[in-house]
Amino acid sequence: MNKSELIEAVAAAADLPKASAGRALDAMIETIGVALKEGDQVVLVGFGTFSVKERAARTGRNPQTGQPIEIQAASVPSFKAGKALKEAVN
Repeated sequence: MNKSELIEAVAAAADLPKASAGRALDAMIETIGVALKEGDQVVLVGFGTFSVKERAARTGRNPQTGQPIEIQAASVPSFKAGKALKEAVN
């Protein structure tokens, strides 16, 4: 399912016009991104938790030359599925 298909599904389930459902989805995605950028977690009970994890610096290898390269530390977004979502999938 891509974004436009998700918007159509949300619009049908919530009895909303597609434009309103699209704006709501865009607002949700933007709000989650802002919260993560500020270092907050976003917890949707039953669905899951969005958070930021720190990845340590490490040494890797250039696959073309085999030379070692330094990979910088980074903050990466993370998602942990909630119990209800796990049960719905299984």
